[in-house]
Amino acid sequence: MRIPLFPLETVLFPGAALPLHIFEKRYREMVGECLRETKPFGVVRSDGDQMAIIGCTAQIVRVVERFADGQMDILCEGVKRFEIEGLDESREFLQADVEFFEDEGAGSTRTDREDCAALHFATLHMAGIQTPTMHLDLNAPVAFQLADALPSDLSFKQQLLASRSDADRTARLRSFYNEMLPRLRAKEDVSRAAQPGFPIH
Repeated sequence: MRIPLFPLETVLFPGAALPLHIFEKRYREMVGECLRETKPFGVVRSDGDQMAIIGCTAQIVRVVERFADGQMDILCEGVKRFEIEGLDESREFLQADVEFFEDEGAGSTRTDREDCAALHFATLHMAGIQTPTMHLDLNAPVAFQLADALPSDLSFKQQLLASRSDADRTARLRSFYNEMLPRLRAKEDVSRAAQPGFPIH
């Protein structure tokens, strides 16, 4: 299947919200076409001259605002993951022939998801990161939802997007949290110890 492609310095997960300000002429054309034909476009992580081959389609949920010069603010939602099989540069914006894929491996257990969610919130709390209220259904996979709220590096997020096993994604996230938490606790201990009047043992 051929879809319009929007390379961005981000990783879009299925179910995640993506607000965009569209200002370049080529992407105004692309978004206009997607709106008229009610079709998605593909978002792939772009890092300089390099572009990932695994991405996620973005469905336009609504146009938030249109500007007199043709620019617009839109709100999108990630839908389906894909792998790029070929690129088409015949139009102003990039297009790609893609193959969609779903998870093939084992699913995570509810116990694993509960543990992963607990570690997630503990990590964000220790890091002092405020996040909007998150509603998790622990009877279903939550790794993408948690990863989207995580201020981690894009390379790690790209690995999670490409993983074809929810159990694998959940395990990767748990390992990430278990590695980060001791560092954050140690940093907090040092900070507290540096405060005036803090007892030294």
